[in-house]
Amino acid sequence: MVVIRLSRGGAKSAPFYNIVVADSRNRRDGRYIERLGFYNPVGKEGAENVRIATERLTHWTSKGAQMSDTVARLVKQQKPAA
Repeated sequence: MVVIRLSRGGAKSAPFYNIVVADSRNRRDGRYIERLGFYNPVGKEGAENVRIATERLTHWTSKGAQMSDTVARLVKQQKPAA
């Protein structure tokens, strides 16, 4: 199954996440198919902390990819702003 989920990066106390499309059998930070954006939970106020390529997101969901709960929450939060 193809999933859209977060892949962690960054330092120990400063997490940074890439929003990726990956096979569900691969590890969290392992191989992925495509990078759709990023999420920075500890970013400065006023800076861009979330970016999602919505046209690619709709492409993958139309192909049957499932979003994780956190990615679905981030997409829902971003919709009213965009």
